[in-house]
Amino acid sequence: MSVLLIEPFYGGSHKQLMDLLQEELQEDCVLCTLPAKKWHWKARTSALYFMQTVPTSSNYRILFASSVLNLAELAALRPDLGKLKKVLYFHENQLAYPVQKCQERDFQYGYNQILSWFMPEHKLAHLEKVIGVKRNGDSYQSEGLPGQQESRAVMKTSDAHPESGLCEPQPGLCTTQHEGLPSPPAAPAQAEAPESTNPYQGEDKQWLTFNLSNILSGLDYQQRPLHIAWPHRWEHDKDPETFFKVLMKLKEQDLPFYVSVLGETFSEIPDIFSEAREVLGSSVLHWGYLPSKDDYFRALCTADVVISTAKHEFFGVAMIEAVHCGCYPLCPKALVYPEIFPAEYLYSTPEQLFKRLQNFCKRPDIVRKHLYKGETAGFSWAALGSKFRSLLAAEPREDL
Repeated sequence: MSVLLIEPFYGGSHKQLMDLLQEELQEDCVLCTLPAKKWHWKARTSALYFMQTVPTSSNYRILFASSVLNLAELAALRPDLGKLKKVLYFHENQLAYPVQKCQERDFQYGYNQILSWFMPEHKLAHLEKVIGVKRNGDSYQSEGLPGQQESRAVMKTSDAHPESGLCEPQPGLCTTQHEGLPSPPAAPAQAEAPESTNPYQGEDKQWLTFNLSNILSGLDYQQRPLHIAWPHRWEHDKDPETFFKVLMKLKEQDLPFYVSVLGETFSEIPDIFSEAREVLGSSVLHWGYLPSKDDYFRALCTADVVISTAKHEFFGVAMIEAVHCGCYPLCPKALVYPEIFPAEYLYSTPEQLFKRLQNFCKRPDIVRKHLYKGETAGFSWAALGSKFRSLLAAEPREDL
C-alpha cells in the first residue's frame, strides 16, 4: 500500500474521483473519508480528526487529498506524514466562491487552501519544467494533467514530503461517520450515503421511481415536447433562480416542454425550488436525486437539452456526462465553460438562454438531430488514467 487517499467530504464529484482512483489503483491505495455533511465543519476540523485516526505507517509514499482538507495543518500535526509526496486536488476556489448573502466573506477557507499548496519559487520552477504546468499570473495551472478530469481542478503537487493519514491496516475503504472529533473508531466503518433533504421523497414517491421512457414512449420522438435536464446540486452557487425563472417564462407563454430536475440536496434548499415545482406543474417529469447511477444516466439519455446556470465552476462533471448521453448543452459564456464547449453552446445573459430554449420548444426536432461539435474523449479515464498513475507513482525527491 503506497497511496493514501483522504477525502473529508465524501460525496458528489469528490466521491466520484476517489472511488475511481481506488478502483483503478486497487490494492495500491487506501481510502479514508468523512461523510458529505457539514462542509464548513469538515474544512475547519478534518485535519485534527485525521491526525487522530491515521496510524503511523512506513508503507505510504504519496498522499492524495481534496482541498477540503487543510493540508498544512495535518502536516504540522503529524510530522511523519509530512515526509510523503503530496497531491492536492482542488474542486473549487474558496477565494472566488460566490457568497449566498450580502455579508463579509469568511476568508478562512480560502486561506486554508493557500496554506495547503504554497511552495517556494524553486519548487514552482520544478513543476513547470517536470510535470508540465503553465504559469498563469501568480498561480500555476496544469496542462493536460488529470485535474481536468473531474472538477477542472488546479492540481497542485508538492514533491517535498507527502503526507499520509490513513486508516491503515487493511486495503480498501476506511471511513467514519463522526461529525465532530471523537476518539478514533476501533474498526473502520462503512460510509453512509449523503444526507438527503428532498422534500418530495415520500410525499409522492412516483417522482423518484417512475420510468421516464414509459412516459415518453407513446409520443412521436421528433414531435414530443422538448425535454430539459438540470442535473446539479440544489444550492445557490448553481444559480437555480436564473434557471427556474427562464422555465417559468416559457410556461407563461404556453410553450411545450418537460423538465427533469436532478442533483443532490443537502441541509438547505433555496426557496425557488418549492415555488418552481408548483408553477411548472405537469411540465415536471422528474424531481429529485436519483441514487442509482444507471437511473441517472437513463434520465439524461431521455433528455434533449442540459442547462447550466452556475456562478462557480471548475469543470462541471454533470454537463460532460449529459453531453456524453446525447444532450445539447447550454452553458454560461463564463467560468470554465468556454474552455470546454464550442461557442454555439454558450449564452451570455438569461435573455439569451430564454430565446434559445424558446426556439427549441418550437422545433425540438432540430435539437434531436444535432450532433455535438465538441470533444469529450479527453476527459475519459482512458485518456487520463496513465497520467494519474504516473503522477501517483513518482517518488519524492529530497532535493525539493
